[in-house]
Amino acid sequence: MNFKELAQRRYSVRSYQSTPVEKEKLIQVVEAALLAPSAVNFQPWKFVVVNDPILLAKLQSCYHREWFKSAPACIVAIGDHDKGWHRPTDGKDYTDIDVAIAIDHLMLAATEIGLGTCWICHFNAEKCADLFQLASNFEPIAMIPIGYPEFEAGPEKNRKSIDQSVYWNKFEE
Repeated sequence: MNFKELAQRRYSVRSYQSTPVEKEKLIQVVEAALLAPSAVNFQPWKFVVVNDPILLAKLQSCYHREWFKSAPACIVAIGDHDKGWHRPTDGKDYTDIDVAIAIDHLMLAATEIGLGTCWICHFNAEKCADLFQLASNFEPIAMIPIGYPEFEAGPEKNRKSIDQSVYWNKFEE
């Protein structure tokens, strides 16, 4: 499929089959994340792939949604704020942006090989950091449950039109 078809096919999966995800497929999606661009190529990311049932149960305590428990694996995307590029003029930290680009690569790669994902940001990041004993410069940016979707396709996407989002040579509010 072409890129636009792939992007349209990806949706936030909130119901997974119990089938475990093969290690080769988990490696494949993480390798796609590692291909992502980052500011000054600093690559300030780490990924923890969790597919051990005991550790997965502990991770589930960081996000209290019942559907999350159906995912047979989860990838925790971690940003290293000491390694991220900071814009010199105002100190803006690009770690979150770089990690977000990598997550997008990961999710699209998962979709391409028949896996489903969901981007979770509303979780207890402090509890997650404690679970993995992260140093203070490391921040869990997102949790990405991953597995075989229970349903073939997601809901119809409702997106703004190009006329509502794109401006040519000027910005209008």
